[in-house]
Amino acid sequence: MANADVRVRFCPSPTGNPHVGLVRTALFNWAYARHNGGTMVFRIEDTDAARDSEESYEQLLDSMRWLGLTWDEGPEVGGPHAPYRQSQRMDLYKDVAQQLTDGGYAYPCYCTTEELDARREAARAAGKPSGYDGTCRVLTPEQKQAFDAEGRTYIIRFRMPDEPITFTDAVRGELTFTPENVPDYGIVRANGAPLYTLVNPVDDALMGITHVLRGEDLLSSTPRQIALYKALIELGVAKEVPTFGHLPYVMGEGNKKLSKRDPQANLNLYRERGFLPEGLLNYLSLLGWSFSADQDVFSIKDMIEKFDLADVNANPARFDLKKAEAINADHIRMLDVKDFAAACEPWLKAPHANWAPEDFDQAKWEAIAPHAQTRVTVLSDITANVDFLFLKEPVEDEASWSKAMGKGDPAALLTTARAKLEAADWTSPEALKEAVLAAGEEHGLKLGKAQAPVRVAVTGRTVGLPLFESLEILGKEKSLTRIDAALAKLAA
Repeated sequence: MANADVRVRFCPSPTGNPHVGLVRTALFNWAYARHNGGTMVFRIEDTDAARDSEESYEQLLDSMRWLGLTWDEGPEVGGPHAPYRQSQRMDLYKDVAQQLTDGGYAYPCYCTTEELDARREAARAAGKPSGYDGTCRVLTPEQKQAFDAEGRTYIIRFRMPDEPITFTDAVRGELTFTPENVPDYGIVRANGAPLYTLVNPVDDALMGITHVLRGEDLLSSTPRQIALYKALIELGVAKEVPTFGHLPYVMGEGNKKLSKRDPQANLNLYRERGFLPEGLLNYLSLLGWSFSADQDVFSIKDMIEKFDLADVNANPARFDLKKAEAINADHIRMLDVKDFAAACEPWLKAPHANWAPEDFDQAKWEAIAPHAQTRVTVLSDITANVDFLFLKEPVEDEASWSKAMGKGDPAALLTTARAKLEAADWTSPEALKEAVLAAGEEHGLKLGKAQAPVRVAVTGRTVGLPLFESLEILGKEKSLTRIDAALAKLAA
């Protein structure tokens, strides 16, 4: 049942290239918002000045636009909770941190790194939990003055409740965390800079987020955030604790979690190879969710109609590049041929194309496009499939030449095929096929064996688009000239 009150957020940090795990998280949030007629908030978590970059920020926005994952509030769009970049919201965090401290929900912690490390080691040696031990939980004014006099700095630490925290995860069901496993934690650094542990829940509270859908790797921080939410509710900053849903890990090679460093995680790689946004999103949606038991290929519109958190699987999902490519190929086939031709255009021009711009022939491209559409897996495949039309000479692929010309008497076959092709009707692919078939019969060869030398002579490769349609589109003069060139090469 749709719920227009649903408010979700996608809040990446602008560090490095966008990766497919991040896109999967954005997609699930977006689909849930669209399914419910709710609101998608796009927020940038850029409080880490050392790692964040403006280039990465621009890449994030560009990637979301390319994927078609529109947002209702956020950068470039604005909204009632602007600004949507955390670096521009520092005064808000400072104010909330002060309210938490004044209300007794947080406290200054003067422990040094060395003291914390020593106490953690001692706890581990004694077989006890090694989280913060609460040393500074109840400091007297005199103790604080003494620490200040020493010149010690302090962080602000949130005071966790002393009872278990139980919540119902939208993906994993009911979960309980005991106090000893969720110790008090830092929310403000010693230099006054707010930490992720504060800014993320505060923004969710102030922006009225109802559902937090994020990766499983953040599950351990959820009890801390729930406790903070409850404090914010008591302070009047938040209205309710959102529903949490933790999406399954995406696994890469060797069943390891797909990381930013894995080449196949880089979103830009898929754009450069010519994945369609619809094909990539279709595949990524299957990493933890299924459309139906017997259907893997569907439109994004269909996904929105069916998307339900109840159908998200808690088990890790494995990234399978071959399946991603197959699904993308299906989406290429589903395009209107004019849309396919237009989508290929960036790969028909420099720097992708290996022919001169003036040698590109739009009419030939439009004629070959319907045949190419049935053969390519990603749009970048198009250049190798159609380059024979626009190059002055076909690509010299020695492996293809050896395979097609290395057995039997290819020169005799090509000589016969050339004579029959010269006499054929070049407005009919069927007539060209009959010519090559007849040439093959004279030499005791079936069509498959007979056409291989012709294909390599004309296109340079043993594999490609339908041969006889290709010959017709290239034209009689160029095709016969290339067969002559192949005969000369064989003679030499």
